[in-house]
Amino acid sequence: YFCPLHFRIASILQGVSVLISFFLQCSYLPVLFISRKPEPNAIQSHFLWLDDLQQPTDQYFCIDRKGDPANKEYDSLYRGDIARYKRKGQSCLGLNPKKQCITWSDSTSVKKKNEKKPDRYFSKAASLIIGTEGLMVNYSGNVQSSDPTAFTSDFMEVPGVKEEETTASCAPLWVNPLGIYDASTTLWLQGKGQQKNEDQSIGSQQSGEKINTAMASKVEEFNKKLRENPEDIQAWLEFVNFQDKLMMGPSPFCAAESDLEGRKKSLRFIIEKKISMLDRAIESNPSSVELKLARLELFKELWEPSALLKEWQKLIFLHPNNTELWKKYLLFCQSQFSTFTVSKMNSIYGKCLKTLAAVHDGCMVSHPALPDTEEALLAIFLQQCHFLRQAGHSEKVISLFQAMIEFTFFKPDSVKDLPTKQQVEFFEPFWDCGEPRFGETGARGWRAWMHQQERGGWIIPNETDDDNELKDKTWPKWKIWLNVECSREVKHWLPWKPDKSKGQTEEDCEDPERQVLFDDIGPSMIRISKPDLVFQMVTSFLQFMGLPVGSNFCSPYWSILLDEMSAVGCGLEENSPLTSMETQCNGIGCVGHIYTFNSVKQEIIHHKFGEQFVHNVLLPITLSLYWLQYEKYKVIQHRQKQNKKQLKSQGKKSKKLAKNLLKESENRNNLALWKEYAHLEWLLGNKEEARKVFDTSVTVAISLGLEDTDLCSLCLLYAQLEVEASEGDVVGVTSQALHILTKLTDGGPYVTYSGQVAPVAILKARKVYEHAVLSILTNISSQNTSTSSSDFRPDTLTSLIGCFALFQYITVGLEASDKIFEHALEVLSHVPSQLSVEISPNKWTQPNEMEKLTLMRALHLRYHMKISNFPLKTLREMLIDALKLFPGNHRLWKLYVEVENKYHNASRSRRFFDNVAKNTKYITPCLFAVFAEQKRKEMIDHVQRVGDSVIYLTVPENGLSNRIRVLFEHAVCSENGAHCPLMWRMYLSFMVVQGNKERSRGVFYRALQSCPWTKALYLDAIEYFPDHFNEVIDLIVEKELRLRIPLEEVDLLLED
Repeated sequence: YFCPLHFRIASILQGVSVLISFFLQCSYLPVLFISRKPEPNAIQSHFLWLDDLQQPTDQYFCIDRKGDPANKEYDSLYRGDIARYKRKGQSCLGLNPKKQCITWSDSTSVKKKNEKKPDRYFSKAASLIIGTEGLMVNYSGNVQSSDPTAFTSDFMEVPGVKEEETTASCAPLWVNPLGIYDASTTLWLQGKGQQKNEDQSIGSQQSGEKINTAMASKVEEFNKKLRENPEDIQAWLEFVNFQDKLMMGPSPFCAAESDLEGRKKSLRFIIEKKISMLDRAIESNPSSVELKLARLELFKELWEPSALLKEWQKLIFLHPNNTELWKKYLLFCQSQFSTFTVSKMNSIYGKCLKTLAAVHDGCMVSHPALPDTEEALLAIFLQQCHFLRQAGHSEKVISLFQAMIEFTFFKPDSVKDLPTKQQVEFFEPFWDCGEPRFGETGARGWRAWMHQQERGGWIIPNETDDDNELKDKTWPKWKIWLNVECSREVKHWLPWKPDKSKGQTEEDCEDPERQVLFDDIGPSMIRISKPDLVFQMVTSFLQFMGLPVGSNFCSPYWSILLDEMSAVGCGLEENSPLTSMETQCNGIGCVGHIYTFNSVKQEIIHHKFGEQFVHNVLLPITLSLYWLQYEKYKVIQHRQKQNKKQLKSQGKKSKKLAKNLLKESENRNNLALWKEYAHLEWLLGNKEEARKVFDTSVTVAISLGLEDTDLCSLCLLYAQLEVEASEGDVVGVTSQALHILTKLTDGGPYVTYSGQVAPVAILKARKVYEHAVLSILTNISSQNTSTSSSDFRPDTLTSLIGCFALFQYITVGLEASDKIFEHALEVLSHVPSQLSVEISPNKWTQPNEMEKLTLMRALHLRYHMKISNFPLKTLREMLIDALKLFPGNHRLWKLYVEVENKYHNASRSRRFFDNVAKNTKYITPCLFAVFAEQKRKEMIDHVQRVGDSVIYLTVPENGLSNRIRVLFEHAVCSENGAHCPLMWRMYLSFMVVQGNKERSRGVFYRALQSCPWTKALYLDAIEYFPDHFNEVIDLIVEKELRLRIPLEEVDLLLED
């Protein structure tokens, strides 16, 4: 129990202790004292601080008889008038510590000690440690240890370098240039003190010093290099890019750790520093366009678009002959949403082509033409056509190509020697006269028209076509508009001209945008003289109309053309594992086919007038091979849709066309055409008829032997089709494919397959193949080391290696077949032209031979794994090596995704995608990285949703949605991904599927900031956000995109 007497004694003692403590602290604490003057007549007292007394006094304390009114008003004294003291211990005088105790409660809360938590990997301190160079260590084999387990297979003791050596060696060159100062002197020169505690571990201070040292030495190296050679443009650019790394870490010239932590640089500061460095670089190199472009890229973050446009115009005025500068300027103007309109952009393209044409003709004396100016002219012209196609102005695209073909092939002899500007002036009357142009029925050409003017000209009737466009009036308004818009896109992609036989004029056109005036195409007329560029222009025209020409731009810059999902969603057929490389999937759309992203992709078959236009284009230019490939492509599409009725109808048309083409005298001995016709019969299911065509073709041309490329290609396709039809039973002398490949090397007359191949013939054929392959590979090696010309055709190698590899696969096995590919690729790897990854952005080429052989090898491995048990490791490693060389090949990426999606562990493929994307400018790795993650998510969602009531969670999602979104963000922030319409369409579709409408709309408006010319994006937005239908239509009208049906016309259709 607690005694009351003891409690009174304790209270008295406590008060005494408080008073004693108060008097003891008065001698040194600045407390408030009460003082009174010693005069007896003083009637007032006042308060003074002890330090404020002017003269010493004997009485420091007095009694204040006047009460303080604050004592009545408040519960306690003011806290500033109470002396502070610290209690020593928890005991009290006079108490028995064994039986009695007092609990003291402090008025102030006890502050907990802040224990510093270890830094996470994403913290700033951790990022500094990651960037720190490793510690210098020396390994000595004579290290002795008393611990018998010190040296094992898993552990090797390495003594660290002495602190003096580390400090001295890590000092900057400007501190210790000769290496003669000791550690203390070096630290003193840097303004640092020597460490007192030598036993402390190497912590953040030493790591910060090491970062400072490394960065400072790098800065010193750049400064010295640029001081000695200020004309080194690449060094300037590297130094500017180094600022990002420099500003991310601590300053290399900060000595204190507090300065390291407090140094935070904003993005604006970094950009301004880079601009100042580029200004100094331009002062030393005033004619460098590369430096000026780098500075303009930095100005994007600081300046308004109008000010930036003026700066671009100044740069273009100073360098009008620089084609690469023009391309960047066009992309800049094309991607500025605030100032973009189609008409303004089309006029800029015309000005660019007109200026470069004058430079190419030599009319601009002050600026001579640079190398590859003609190639760049055609590339910019094609870029303009793709821009108009993506904006929906297909009529202008067709008119541009019509005018260019008339301007190139049917030019009158009297104007050929004139400059381009004067030739265009002579071409204008022909365009405005209304005569049939190239591709139209009755077209005779510009040259014939000029000769015919003296005879009065000719008139060709114009046909019309009107169908019911409104399918269902019960649909919502936005859906009706979308359906009619896409329907008219398919039907009305040809330009409209008045029918003079019916008395029509230009005012009779219901849609004025369908008329293309000369002012729309005149400035874009260019003169092309090189035969390869002329052929490129023609094949580009065919590709715009949907024909599979098999060539494309190979530069990463052309990612702005990708706008269809076929870039990642097609290409390899399961039913044709060896011949699927025949199909085309480049991700670039054609005229007359603009659909929403989620709509069912229709086949590349035009309306009847469009098909007639294609036929009229192909007839005069004798491109029968592309025509037949186009018919075969349509058959393949009908097979994929599994519509037997349409397939049968299309088959009859295609077979009739093929027979008519082969009846022509110039095509009767064309093995390439016979090969396409036989393949067409095979695709239609007429295998016996196809075998007859193949056998007939081989019988006629067998005497040409292995030296003929077309014969090797025909026999290779024939053998591959037979191997696919055998369904795995290809090994042995009874294989029909073996008979074909053996007869190819025989040299004698060809006989049809009888059931068995003689073993002697197999041995003889192998010797012939080995000799031919060795000869052609030796020829390639000699071409690589010498400059002598040769009759070697590059495409011969692919067919020959393919035949020999398939022969070895049938007779020996996969290992022998793969060695053939490996040896050929090894030889080609030493040819510079086969390894040129950085391709000119102006070149329009097909895949080189090394790329074709790599794809063929991958298809062989894939086919073997399909028919037998074979590890995927071989194919995966081969694809990894191939994709490092050809990161822009869509088919190789498709194969890689197909292989990796069979594993649930995606870490390996993710690392590979990241490494390739970092080391290349192609957007293709980013597209397939997203596509692979989406396929994995679809698979997991399908597994988890099997059944009505059971949800299987065997494979967790692991944040796939967040990862896909991050991949999209990284892609659209890159240089080429920011202007890729396909990437934005995929991103927008993914966000809509996730169900967040607001964020999806944000992605849409971000896409418009980078790709405002892409009409497909607006159509996608109308489908995803029907509530904002009118807003999107207003944007289409504002940016002058092609609007084929106004909203007022929709209202009229609904009323009717």
